[in-house]
Amino acid sequence: MAAAALLRGAAPGRGLPARRWRLPVVPRRCWAYGSGRPSGGPAKGTDWTCFPLEERALLRVRGPDAAPFLLGLLTNELPLPDPAEGVTRPAVRSVYAHFLNVQGRTLYDVILYGLPSPPAFLLECDRLVLGELQEHLLRYRVRRKVTVELFPELCVWAVLPSSPEAGDVLLPKGAADPTILTPDPRTIRMGWRLLTCDMAPSLLPGGHLGALREYHRHRYLQGVPEGIRDLPPGMALPLESNLAFMNGVSFTKGCYVGQELTARTHHTGVIRKRLFPVRLSGRLPANGLVPGSVVLTATGQPAGKFRAGLEDVGLALLWSERIKGPLHVPTTESCPVALTAAVPDWWPVAAK
Repeated sequence: MAAAALLRGAAPGRGLPARRWRLPVVPRRCWAYGSGRPSGGPAKGTDWTCFPLEERALLRVRGPDAAPFLLGLLTNELPLPDPAEGVTRPAVRSVYAHFLNVQGRTLYDVILYGLPSPPAFLLECDRLVLGELQEHLLRYRVRRKVTVELFPELCVWAVLPSSPEAGDVLLPKGAADPTILTPDPRTIRMGWRLLTCDMAPSLLPGGHLGALREYHRHRYLQGVPEGIRDLPPGMALPLESNLAFMNGVSFTKGCYVGQELTARTHHTGVIRKRLFPVRLSGRLPANGLVPGSVVLTATGQPAGKFRAGLEDVGLALLWSERIKGPLHVPTTESCPVALTAAVPDWWPVAAK
């Protein structure tokens, strides 16, 4: 991969990309979103690892003005029902998006779920900023007919297949109502999102409980940031955080808060720094690397900063032209920590 190619931004579609997985019709009134995987049905012998994401929480935004209200605040289009599906097949569509401040920096990363009946939107966010996000929305509500409320009725689960060849997730007839199952909108490598009041492993044939640590290791290895540790509010820039790669921004929608810098960066076509997945080697400090630690090249030139991680994996904001050579993070101990950056295989071809 030519390093110069990483300087160019990807050109995503309209925020609701065509995906390759198809979710079969879910019995009863359980909602699901389908999107075209060639294989039909679950692979024989497939099992699923279900991770309870207690650090994620939900807000519900409803009311006659909910759609235009959110459109003016989010980087992406809304997950509205597909008219082609008809009224007899209620579906939940999901999208990834960021809320930005007026300077164009990320405040909160969210996954939105569009509920068909009654029309409403669920916003999945970092639990640590649940109250702040609610206040942020209420600040912009003014006189719009919108209700913003906590929604603790459902818990957030991540569902990852045991192998890349796994088929589709299928909910049984006994699933509680409502249960929402949708492909993770950021990348196919992140599997599925499940919102339910039940225990996820008991819902899915072959499902078993996974350790949260393994979910975060998988996420870091795939280069997917999530929450305020990976995307510090008011600091992270959305395109440097690979928002376009994760289908989280539409460059054809109307205006939204913070749009100017994002659109200008996109149209210049040059993004010099990006969040890369990294592996750490050598003797790590007892409490891990400090977020914001400077990453240096072999000659001592600054290459970026370590953002966050877990054990020997994490994310770092690095200059794209300097990722190929040896990198290290100085520590207070005698030996520096070696750092190796990678380019995820799911990134657009233009970035490889």
